[in-house]
Amino acid sequence: MLPFEYFVGLRYTRAKRRNHFISFISMTSMAGIALGVAALIVVLSVMNGFQKELRARILGVASHVQLSAFEGGLAGWATVADIAKANPEVAAAAPYIHAQGLLSFQQTVQGSIIRGVVPQMEDQVADIGRSMKKGSLDALKPGEFGIVLGKELARNLGVRMDEKVTVIAPQGQVTAAGVLPRVKQFRVVGIFEVGMYEYDSGLALLHLADAQRLYRMEDQVTGVRLKLKDLYAAPRVGRELSTTLPADVFVTDWTRSHANFFRAVQIEKRVMFIILTLIVAVAAFNIVSTLVMAVTDKQADIAILRTLGASPASIMKIFIVQGALIGCIGTIVGTLAGVLLALNIDVVVPFIESTFGVQFLAKDVYYISDLPSDLQWDDVFVIAGVSFGLSLLATLYPSYRASRLEPAAALRYE
Repeated sequence: MLPFEYFVGLRYTRAKRRNHFISFISMTSMAGIALGVAALIVVLSVMNGFQKELRARILGVASHVQLSAFEGGLAGWATVADIAKANPEVAAAAPYIHAQGLLSFQQTVQGSIIRGVVPQMEDQVADIGRSMKKGSLDALKPGEFGIVLGKELARNLGVRMDEKVTVIAPQGQVTAAGVLPRVKQFRVVGIFEVGMYEYDSGLALLHLADAQRLYRMEDQVTGVRLKLKDLYAAPRVGRELSTTLPADVFVTDWTRSHANFFRAVQIEKRVMFIILTLIVAVAAFNIVSTLVMAVTDKQADIAILRTLGASPASIMKIFIVQGALIGCIGTIVGTLAGVLLALNIDVVVPFIESTFGVQFLAKDVYYISDLPSDLQWDDVFVIAGVSFGLSLLATLYPSYRASRLEPAAALRYE
């Protein structure tokens, strides 16, 4: 059996009012809360998905931890790799050469990052081998001068498989005619697409031995890339390796080398939460208008209840129940709509793009061209709790006003 405060509050909510404007404001409040909650859930899910996808794609090409020399190249990289692999968190290690170069094909010239790798070892620390569209990473063989290009880089150059591109190393060689850049032709043996425009349009892979010859590094490398069993342990593993590796080896991890990307996404997520919470707050405080008008409309009913023995606290509960029900319905509807949309964003967004001929994320502007979504239930519960809490907060003032109403004053003109 419900206490009479709940019964009357629910009755006021369901009853047909003489003033239909109050009903309109109530529905507007519900719709506003539902819209704000749904928008919050979808936007935070997309921000979570963007952060997760960005991290996966960056670390699919970059590395969890990098070991390099403070100056020049790193000699004796095999010893450094063995010391690093002695750490139980390190799953694999691979040497690399990092340099810049110009790629030329026919009349087209394109700047690129040149990475020298050992294909069999590179497959253990990066996902490029699993992202090959044509050819394979294993086609890079020492002395054969093969090159693997990103899909967008190959398209910009207009080059296809088995055609030769000219690689120009900016480090020059001194001749009688002056300083000339080093030039070498490489045959395209593979094309990859990792789904991140920065890498697909600006990364070219050579075999480590060929890169050493081109950049005259002899048996040195730029550094060693490590893959960890737990990528979130990178800062701790980096600190541990700093104490075991030689003093001339510099250790950095992905949380520092790509910190700006993830910090920017995190800040955007917080700002969007605040902005969209204000939408929910505005809708929730429409409940104040609804209840103030309801109190004015129900003055005679309140006075009768007071004369029958209802306490001010009971009157206050009646209108809190009425306002809380509006907030609860809006929160539930918004939560359901937001969860359904967040779980199906990969279907809804392509449908909107194909229907209206628009593209939300252009490949040449954003790192990720698809709209990802990662629904986290902790966010859903926080959003629903904040929404319902704001709704309850909005009921306090009009409910207090109703509880202070004097029966004699209310019934004077009845």
